[in-house]
Amino acid sequence: MKILITGAAGFIGQLLAKELLTNPDNELILVDIIEPPVPAGSKYPDNATTIKADLASSALEIITKDLDAVYVFHGIMSAGAEANFELGMTANIDATRALLEALRLSGRDSPIRVLYASSQAVYGMPTPDIVTEAVVPTPESSYGAQKLICETLINDYTRRGFIDGFAFRFPTISVRPGKPTAAASSFLSGMIREPLAGLPCVIPIENRQFAHWICSPRTLVANLLYALTMPSDAAPKHIRVVNLPGIGVTVQEMIDALEAIGGKAAVELISEKEVPELRDILYSWPPNFDNKRAYDMGFKPDQPFVDTVKDYYEMFVKK
Repeated sequence: MKILITGAAGFIGQLLAKELLTNPDNELILVDIIEPPVPAGSKYPDNATTIKADLASSALEIITKDLDAVYVFHGIMSAGAEANFELGMTANIDATRALLEALRLSGRDSPIRVLYASSQAVYGMPTPDIVTEAVVPTPESSYGAQKLICETLINDYTRRGFIDGFAFRFPTISVRPGKPTAAASSFLSGMIREPLAGLPCVIPIENRQFAHWICSPRTLVANLLYALTMPSDAAPKHIRVVNLPGIGVTVQEMIDALEAIGGKAAVELISEKEVPELRDILYSWPPNFDNKRAYDMGFKPDQPFVDTVKDYYEMFVKK
């Protein structure tokens, strides 16, 4: 398959690309606003081409008629989109619409599979104790509103037969390697990643019972690979949004998992200090979801969080 990944320099783009490059029959086009690398350790690195481009202005130059699928991962994350409204609108909406228009105008004989990375940030309070796709999204951030707009575009472009799209509302992905991101939820990786590296981490919320809906990188990639070939009729053409599986975990439960893998010394590197400008965003995201729809479509459940911390330790910390 010939597959385009946008936002390919990011963690999820790199992780998925590396997995796709285990198959010699896959050809990847990796695109980002910065030059995206071919993932280190890829089995077939020569099967990937990298492109530095701004999709908002150059999507028509990138899309080719022979593409088989597109993963749409580009964008500015939650706190970044809130801090810079114009940048969020350009990166999250304008670039996505330009991409969809380029696909519509590409002259294909059949709709192309498009897998769009949305977010649980489309939800805002009030929400029921357990959220399903039937809950009306009421985003309390510009990022959530921008994701909701793009979900609507995916639905309509699919209904019209221009693409064969699905929009997946990702849980927060933890644990991510690398540096902190502009996401309000970045600490949910940092509070594991930094202490396991011997570095301090400040949790921007003074509430250890704060719960959040997260997913391991391992489970996310498995579900994204499944989505590549799942039946198009798994959902009506105008209802293409799916809440991907995750688990609800409190800050205390995450600290307990950190201690189980890294010991008390790792936990002692954590401190807590409330950041008022993040509070409203963090508390607007519901902590519990019913993923029955995703399971009925064939997606797999996530693993216990302590197993995710163990995965991270063995992949990125253990010598």
